[in-house]
Amino acid sequence: MTDKNRTAVKDFLRTYRMDYKDIDFIQNCNEFAAEMKRGLASSESSLSMIPTYIMDTQTTVKGESIIALDAGGTNLRVSVVDFDSEGHASISYFQKYQMPGTQGEISKTDFFDTIAGYLAPALSYSDKIGFCFSYPTEMSPDKDGTLIKFTKEVKASGVAGVKICEALKQALKARGLDADKKMVLLNDGVATLLGGKAIHPDKVYSGNIGFILGTGTNTAYAENMEAILKIPQHPSRTGQMIINLESGGYGNIRGGILDESFDSQTADPGKQKFEKMISGAYQGKLLHLVIKQAVADHLFSDGVDMTLMTDLTTKDVNQYILNPNAKNILSSVFTDEDDRIKLYFLIDSIIQRAAKLVAVNLAAVMLHRGIGTNPLAPVCISVEGTTFYASKVFRLKLYYYIKKYLTDELGLFLDIVMADNLTVIGTAIAGAI
Repeated sequence: MTDKNRTAVKDFLRTYRMDYKDIDFIQNCNEFAAEMKRGLASSESSLSMIPTYIMDTQTTVKGESIIALDAGGTNLRVSVVDFDSEGHASISYFQKYQMPGTQGEISKTDFFDTIAGYLAPALSYSDKIGFCFSYPTEMSPDKDGTLIKFTKEVKASGVAGVKICEALKQALKARGLDADKKMVLLNDGVATLLGGKAIHPDKVYSGNIGFILGTGTNTAYAENMEAILKIPQHPSRTGQMIINLESGGYGNIRGGILDESFDSQTADPGKQKFEKMISGAYQGKLLHLVIKQAVADHLFSDGVDMTLMTDLTTKDVNQYILNPNAKNILSSVFTDEDDRIKLYFLIDSIIQRAAKLVAVNLAAVMLHRGIGTNPLAPVCISVEGTTFYASKVFRLKLYYYIKKYLTDELGLFLDIVMADNLTVIGTAIAGAI
């Protein structure tokens, strides 16, 4: 029964080019790395490769408090991070709010005024603010940045093209609040990279990568200055600068027919193709479409009524794959045992595809930089994001691909670092730079 159902699911996925086995790992690594190189040279590339103007240093913050503002895909968090005399970090203030623009479109004024209101209670703690802003942003040497576009379905008119820290300071002034603060803008990948370095300051690594897999996805790493051809005028041509790939926008991945159909229904068709195949904002919705097509193609029995499932979230998917017999939205729609077995294999296969693509992402960065070839000096890959942390099934599959391809086939060595508040601590460290 199980083999027959597995085969039926694989046949369905291959019909729509959605099978993870169709992904050529090495070919995709090489194409991803080549796209990185083009982005660094300002050639046409789907990877923005944004210079952050934050140099990769061993900065340690001691004996001060820093405000950390974290604008993510779903939530906006305000924290105060206290560093003791030894550089150990603790959080003394923390508040979480809905990210402005996720509950309907708002104006630029309302967007920044809302954030200023969230920030107000923490302003007295420090004159330094690290602002983690997890959207494609063109950074500038003054540690501010101009929004290129919103992703993750955030809608705030008039914010694109605006300098973020400058606009937030104006909103603070408009409220009569203290805007005389030193602000450093960065994104979640950079913050996670910095936070990961702080976790193991004494361990020898050949490089650091910050990786995000939550509502969206992104990657940051340290690049040799001479390789960043898009900023030849930068005064420092030595050392390493942290680069924000905006890897969710990678467009050279060959998606399936149902990926294309799903992409056409999103707010930004043709953009963020990689993100739409792996991240939490999209995985449940993509699977909803895949399951609907499978029902229409009679992969399941005729008794399945999809009108009972008007929506599907990534959380619903994870709950089902972890415990298919528990009561949840999927088990209530798919009551026949054969159907539920097929559903399990269908979801499992799409999660496996996402894990394989993440392994491609990580391997490509390591290959491009030539790091991680010595087991005594692996690469520190610090990871944040609810999709990564909440899905044990996904992580196990990712570890499989890391062992199979990165270590056994490519001879690359790495440590996956998971810890509480990596992004918050990294954002505070940036605020102190």
